Amino acid sequence: MDARPIWRGQLRLALVSCPIAFYSARHDRGSLHFHMINPDTGNRVRLITRDAETDKELSRGDLVKGYEFKKDHYLILDDEDFEAAKVESSSVLMVEKFVDPGSIEPIYFDSSYFVAPDGDAGLDVYLVLREAISRSGKMALSRVVIAQRERVVALEVLASGLVAHTLHEASDLRSYDEIFADIPTTKADPQMVKLAMQLIDRQTAEYDPTDIEDRYEARLRAIIDTKLKGEGIEPEEDEPDTGNVIDLMSALKKSLGGKASAPAKIIAGKAPAKSASAGKKSAAAAKPLKRGGAKT
Repeated sequence: MDARPIWRGQLRLALVSCPIAFYSARHDRGSLHFHMINPDTGNRVRLITRDAETDKELSRGDLVKGYEFKKDHYLILDDEDFEAAKVESSSVLMVEKFVDPGSIEPIYFDSSYFVAPDGDAGLDVYLVLREAISRSGKMALSRVVIAQRERVVALEVLASGLVAHTLHEASDLRSYDEIFADIPTTKADPQMVKLAMQLIDRQTAEYDPTDIEDRYEARLRAIIDTKLKGEGIEPEEDEPDTGNVIDLMSALKKSLGGKASAPAKIIAGKAPAKSASAGKKSAAAAKPLKRGGAKT
C-alpha cells in the first residue's frame, strides 16, 4: 500500500480491541495550483518569514508556538506542554455509543478517513466489528486526536472496511435560525407543491460520481491547454435571459409538459423566487450516498 497513515492506534469496543490506521480519504488529484508571479520579470514571488518588530528574516524550523493571552503578549508552549495535554484518544479509538445515521445532520460532517487494519494482528476482531456495525445499521461515535486536536468521529461500514467522518462541534457552526429568520412558515400552495413533486419524481435517478465533477476547473484546464498551444479561446455560451417574469404555476406545468421554455424569474405572490431552470437543476440531484454498506 503506497498511502501513508495519518494516525495509528487501537479501535476498542468495551474490552475488545484491534490495531488500526487512518488514511485520508481525500488525495491530491492533480488539482490546479497557481503561484504568485511578478508580471514585470515573470519570476515566482518568494514569501519570506520575518520578525514583525525587527524585520529580521527567520527560518520556519526555528519558530515556536505561542498563545496570545492579551494584545501582543504571548505565552510560549514547547513539545512537553503539548505532550502533557495528550488524552486517551491520542492512541485509542474508544467507541462510546451507537446512533442512527439519520440523527446526524449533514452539516456536521467534515473530513473522511479510511480506517483499515494495521497489520494482521487483531484482523479477526476488525472483521467482527465491521460485520456487527454493518448489521446494526448504526454509526459508532468515538474520539481521536488528529493534528493535536481531539475530534469526534462517526464510524460506518464502507465496502469491505470502515470509514470515519470527523464531526464539527456545535460551536463550530453558525446557527441557521438567524439565516432562516425571515423565511415565512406558511404552507405553500398544495397544487404547486404537487406539481413540483411530480417534477422531482420524473427527474429522480441513481447517483453517479460524475454528477459532482468540478465543471469550472475542467473549463479552466481547457483554457490553460488552449493557451499553451497558442490557440484562441472560444467564449462560453451566453447565459440564458432571466429577465422574463412568468407565472409559477405556468412554469411548473410547462416543465412537466416537457416543453422547452426559457428560464425565468418566478413571482409567487409578490416575492420573487428561484427560476424554473434552477428548480430543475436542483431537482436533478441524485439519491444521497448510502451509509453503512450492504446489510448482511
